[in-house]
Amino acid sequence: MSDLVPIRLELPGEVERPRSRGRGDANRVVPIDRARPEWLKVRLPMGPQVEELRRLMRSKSLHTVCEEAHCPNMGECWGAGTATFMILGDTCTRSCGFCAVKTGRPNELDTAEPARVGEAVARMGLGHAVVTSVNRDELADGGASIFAATIREIRRRSPGTTIEVLIPDFRGDLAALDVVLGERPEIMDHNVETVPRLYARVRPQAVYERSLEVLRRTKERAPDLVCKSGIMVGLGETRDEVRATMRDIRAQGTGILTIGQYLRPTPAHLPIERYWTPAEFEELRAEGMAMGYDHVESGPLVRSSYHAERHVRDSGDRARIRLRRSERVQI
Repeated sequence: MSDLVPIRLELPGEVERPRSRGRGDANRVVPIDRARPEWLKVRLPMGPQVEELRRLMRSKSLHTVCEEAHCPNMGECWGAGTATFMILGDTCTRSCGFCAVKTGRPNELDTAEPARVGEAVARMGLGHAVVTSVNRDELADGGASIFAATIREIRRRSPGTTIEVLIPDFRGDLAALDVVLGERPEIMDHNVETVPRLYARVRPQAVYERSLEVLRRTKERAPDLVCKSGIMVGLGETRDEVRATMRDIRAQGTGILTIGQYLRPTPAHLPIERYWTPAEFEELRAEGMAMGYDHVESGPLVRSSYHAERHVRDSGDRARIRLRRSERVQI
């Protein structure tokens, strides 16, 4: 128990008793659409590699965003032996209307978690590791120190592994962001998620401009890092709003963009306004590349870490990433 740190609820009301905001009974008046388009069918996460990975995660008391967020690509990714680690526990202090991760009062901060992630990455023999987290708004640094420790532990045990971190906005605390940037992960990822008009309903405890500032600050403070972001469609946004958001993200220096279809996790979450077609996703990919992105992963089932290893390979910064990785191996 010496590795567990008690949490301090310093933000009254919202952190101690998170409001449902985008989630709640009001959404239940619209039933979940069971008749999904053909292009949204996925295979169930089954097979020996899936079970082995599941046992590994449970044996080390680790969480994956694949499971917690009901990712549709879990079968494909886990079958290939890859997963996205979710640190800082499994309970989020926010209540975004699209996210399946549970909301509530988090447990104690587990400072031994980074070492267990490092052990799991080494055991899996990953060439590219992706780490994300819940929001921990009750912590003074939003969990930035645990992100930094996790990066160090992965590097200590797997010096040849490239590291991607999908970070929260740390409530706009740029000092906390700098703690993570100081560890120099190969890819820094922060998702904008949706168009500004929908933020109050989709991301009620977030701020559009604050998310853009995270991206801008990343490129300003660490111009050699690859910067990545993601958005989803299907929540009521217009095509012009999506294009404008893509331009905003690119204007911050972001090189990689992911675009995927929102899929409703439960009746308490926001309903799907419409399904975008594979042809529309391909059009968005082409438009993004014309805006100057190095890589755009766009498709109905795309999520932030889907084909993340390809993003490293296909990015315009891939040569620099390989060089930095080789330098670490030599050290």
